Amino acid sequence: MRHSPPSSARFFFTTTPLPCPYFPDRIERRVVTELLGQDADSLHDILTHAGFRRSHGIAYAPSCQDCNSCVSVRIPVDEFQPSKSQRRIINRNQGLHATPLMAKATEEQFILFSEYQSLRHSGGDMEKMNSDDYRALVEESNVNTQIVEFRDDDENLVSCCLIDVLSDGVSALYSYFDPQIDPRRSLGSYMILWLVNHAKELNLDYVYLGFWIEGCGKMSYKASFKPLEGFTETGWVNILG
Repeated sequence: MRHSPPSSARFFFTTTPLPCPYFPDRIERRVVTELLGQDADSLHDILTHAGFRRSHGIAYAPSCQDCNSCVSVRIPVDEFQPSKSQRRIINRNQGLHATPLMAKATEEQFILFSEYQSLRHSGGDMEKMNSDDYRALVEESNVNTQIVEFRDDDENLVSCCLIDVLSDGVSALYSYFDPQIDPRRSLGSYMILWLVNHAKELNLDYVYLGFWIEGCGKMSYKASFKPLEGFTETGWVNILG
């Protein structure tokens, strides 16, 4: 989808065309703006509601010519009901307890992050990240950002999820987990299920999951959370479930 900046925001820029990371025969462009100043949180709200995504100190959205494949998606938490398989995931992880914390990077987190990148995303750009890069990922934010730590009964760090807290929901930015834990526990999906419940506890309406591309294997897990709303030219509409 070719996004247009909301009229209430200023200083938007379009990036130089680059190869699309999802379609080898396409070019990617983004519209971006910095989240700065005292109104950073309110601007972040406006932009998220317009289908944007945050990374470090900027908000961005695709602005690709003749391509609408990237769809910003969110879960309406009051309408969501876990499936039978998702209920099994919840049961398999009952021994975990989650703690939302200020967005501060720790060495313990970085070790787990590095193990995850090495075993689950070998050869990817994030595998090259050092501790300073990881700290920037977590801490470079001018909005309400938290990192949620998930620990087992022995207080071992099992997984982490970086989130932004918005006026109407939580935005899941990045998550990682112990890659050697039984894959049937589906820790990535479990963290989203936890966020749905956490949003309800905070009386918030949505869990924002970033962009989704139909048929993209790396994003297929998002389609299992139904109903799923997507941002379109006419606003947010139900696209799945």
